[in-house]
Amino acid sequence: MDYRDYRTYDAVGLAELVARGEVTPAELLEAALARAEAVNGKINAIVRPMPVIARERAAGPLSGPFAGVPFLIKDLLQDYEGRPTGGGSRASQGLVAGRHSEVVRRWLDAGLVVFGQTNTPEFGIKSVTEPEAGGPTRNPWNLAHTPGGSSGGSAAAVAAGIVPAAGANDGGGSIRIPAACCGLFGLKPGRGLVPAGPAHGELLAGAASDGVVSRTVRDSAALLDVLTARPDPGAPFLAARPDAPYAELARRTPPKLRVGVSTRSPIGTPVAREAVEAVETAVKLLTGLGHEVEEAEPAVDGLRMADDFMAMYATQNAATMAELKHRTGAADTDFELDTRLLAAAGRALGAVEHTVRVGRWNLYARQLAAFHETYDLLLTPTLARPPVRIGELDTPWATRQVGKALLRAGVAGRLSRTRLWRQAVVANLAPNPFTQLANVTGRPAMSVPLYRTPDGLPLGVQFTGPLGGEGTLLALAAQLEAAAPWDAERPAL
Repeated sequence: MDYRDYRTYDAVGLAELVARGEVTPAELLEAALARAEAVNGKINAIVRPMPVIARERAAGPLSGPFAGVPFLIKDLLQDYEGRPTGGGSRASQGLVAGRHSEVVRRWLDAGLVVFGQTNTPEFGIKSVTEPEAGGPTRNPWNLAHTPGGSSGGSAAAVAAGIVPAAGANDGGGSIRIPAACCGLFGLKPGRGLVPAGPAHGELLAGAASDGVVSRTVRDSAALLDVLTARPDPGAPFLAARPDAPYAELARRTPPKLRVGVSTRSPIGTPVAREAVEAVETAVKLLTGLGHEVEEAEPAVDGLRMADDFMAMYATQNAATMAELKHRTGAADTDFELDTRLLAAAGRALGAVEHTVRVGRWNLYARQLAAFHETYDLLLTPTLARPPVRIGELDTPWATRQVGKALLRAGVAGRLSRTRLWRQAVVANLAPNPFTQLANVTGRPAMSVPLYRTPDGLPLGVQFTGPLGGEGTLLALAAQLEAAAPWDAERPAL
């Protein structure tokens, strides 16, 4: 199978070809590997190739709904037994996974052929994918720009046509942000729906979830069915499943929906005209499809929520650093400067402050639930601006020197007690202030690729649903996809 034929199909379509005997898993894998060979040197999406393991798997008997379909997993929290999972960090490059993550096991049980791991920022803490360990990943639509983060490697690989869908995860927007940057569909499932085991009960205090980025809605729906096919007996709780598979729900025409829309940054930072135009494009589509749209937003204190979200990220980062130092003997200097500064802030917050701040997440969830009593969905930009240029969000040289000096003096953590912490939070989240609400509240949310900037870069829009709203989101996404197809456009790589 040559690339032109391979690129014609999504993952569901490729699986159908294999099931009918029209192509073999080995042929599909070689097409994917050839495409990776042709473009990965330009985009740096795959940082850990696995061709030998993949060829052995493709040659053997495979079963499941995606038998024989090539696939990539993210090099963060998606462990493949016997392989390192680096998490974008120099400190963890030598660690080898002793067992599959539950999500990887389910993908393998579905018949997918994993042939590599994709690039991610260190521990997934940034909205761009430019780790010192693996180097920057580039956006296939314009190599000077970012594909977003933290699932930027996966999104770049899908947008470049290496695979139709790839593993991703989302703790602050890390499925939706790269989907928005790369012209893809990205759904973050709600809290507890996708298993986090066996190493974890839940990720990032429940803020994070595994999933995929994909070119088509039906791929994301069918792959969500794979991830939710059975309960995880070691999970802390059992999330309710719908009365039908997500693939079927995505095929249903949604009822008339009432959608609240806002383009105001919840933290008061600027929103680019292109992001507003992306939402306006979506509004026109929605009204044309018979949905009711009006300006509205949840009664959430966005600045305080951003503070409470970043406090969790800081303390989690400190814990991750401590664990890796214990397991590997890594020194502080084996971690990136921004990671070390965030960890210092987390250590300084302390257990009581952390508990108080994460405890407020309940307030935000109830405020968003009150919004959903009136509106079926919330529509916002996914990003506040188009995909930035590579290096544009690097910490300035002068700030880096100050940060190093504060770390050497052992006082960097004290900044979390000053107004500089709030300034740092706002600066960090300004490019993407809309995505964290769904993580903090545990609600499902999706980025839909309905817009291109005048420069030709993708820029998605976000819909946030109520608890258990994945089916509604998928049905609407499929309706929008049919009304304004996006997969016909391809990067010129």
